[in-house]
Amino acid sequence: MIHQLRIYEIFEHNKDAFYRRFREHGARLMRAHGFEIVAAWETRHGQRAEFVYLLAWPDEETMRNAWEKFRADEEWQEIKRLTSAQHGDLVGEIEDRVLIPFHPF
Repeated sequence: MIHQLRIYEIFEHNKDAFYRRFREHGARLMRAHGFEIVAAWETRHGQRAEFVYLLAWPDEETMRNAWEKFRADEEWQEIKRLTSAQHGDLVGEIEDRVLIPFHPF
C-alpha cells in the first residue's frame, strides 16, 4: 500500500465554496472512482491557507488510473466549470506527493 498527500492552496475569499464543492461533489466522485480518503486537514503555510488530504492506494498504477478517470469525469468537469464561473478559482498551487512505506527497523 502507498499513500498520496495532496496539498491545495485555497483562498480566504472563497474557501467556503471550495469546501462545499469538495464535500458535496469532489469526495463523492473520488470515492466512485476508487479513491480512499484517509483524512483531511486545513493548515497555514506562512500567509497561505491550505487544504491537505491523504489518500490510500494499493499501488501507483491504480492511483494513476483513478486520477485519469476522475479528471476525465464529465460530471466533475461540469462542476468545476460552474463553480469557477460563480466563485473564481477555488484552488491555487497544488502539491502532490506519493508516500512509499519506509521500514528502517
